[in-house]
Amino acid sequence: MNAVQPALDGTIPTPKIPAARRKAEDFETWLDEVWPYYVTAAATGRTYTIYEVAEEHRLPEPPDSHMWGRLATLLREAGYHRPVGWTTSPRPTSHASGLRTWRGTAAARREQAA
Repeated sequence: MNAVQPALDGTIPTPKIPAARRKAEDFETWLDEVWPYYVTAAATGRTYTIYEVAEEHRLPEPPDSHMWGRLATLLREAGYHRPVGWTTSPRPTSHASGLRTWRGTAAARREQAA
């Protein structure tokens, strides 16, 4: 049981419940929603992880967690980003496992400038 510290006036504060991330119904709908955020991230030329962009924009979860990897592959195959290295994941459930880092391609940066 978690202890709750009453306010100075004796009232019990409303609990702070973190906002749950919505989970998409199907892959295609989810992909259409999240794709523009990653194209924009690639156009900046900065190094990023798929997780960082999702957290920054509070993107919905895919129907299956393995679909994050499919998203990264589709972006690479479409020429938007390329792998540049590895880092440890900040996601609490990953236990600091290895995580690919990405950077937008020159073509992605040119497309954004056009």
